[in-house]
Amino acid sequence: MIEVNDLTVRFGGVTSLDGMTVSFDAGTCGLIGPNGAGKTTFFNVLSGFVRPASGTVRAFGDNLLSIVHFRRARWGVRRTFQTEQAIEQLSVFQNVALIHEHSGLSRASRRADVLDAISFVGLRCDPQASVATLSAGDRRLVEVARAVVGKPKLVLLDEPAAGLPDSETEHMGEVIRQIPEQTGALTILVDHDMSLVSACCSTTAVLDFGKLIASGPTAQVLRDEHVIRAYLGTAEV
Repeated sequence: MIEVNDLTVRFGGVTSLDGMTVSFDAGTCGLIGPNGAGKTTFFNVLSGFVRPASGTVRAFGDNLLSIVHFRRARWGVRRTFQTEQAIEQLSVFQNVALIHEHSGLSRASRRADVLDAISFVGLRCDPQASVATLSAGDRRLVEVARAVVGKPKLVLLDEPAAGLPDSETEHMGEVIRQIPEQTGALTILVDHDMSLVSACCSTTAVLDFGKLIASGPTAQVLRDEHVIRAYLGTAEV
């Protein structure tokens, strides 16, 4: 479980997160909102890339913000990014192995763990194939394999299916739904595809201009009038 209390992030005169208080329970949880709502900023706080002005984040009983950013991967934070991070010149295996190397797990299990992650996401290519030779969909799966390899505690997925055709988005959804069961990790999905969020997430939280405006069961949240207004850009009356 992750408990976020009064989390505030400011960049100059801009408040990207404004007193965010929310809990994420085990399983796969959604985090949605219009562009600029603060979703990626929240992921950057959890990853250690951004230091908040105030607030706390407790993850599985640990004070996550007290863990030095470069140790959070070893603690168990994994994530994907909106822009691809896999190194094109390296093979699929090497890309996933790089993450395992920094996880603090035994080198003796590395090969098996990496191959398990590649198999889990459904990559059918040769693990020794260069990432540069893969399709866009397969490169996205490499990113997810990097996020689930080893023993993550928290998997953060930032628009993992953006731009993919329906069939590949459906496969990505199947993979995402299985992450908690496969790895034991709490998974948070950020995406603008409400069909994907509905298919994967039992609960969802919504940000708008840095403020939490709704959280709870996904179907209920997506019917919330405040959420609908935020996405349609209409003013409250």
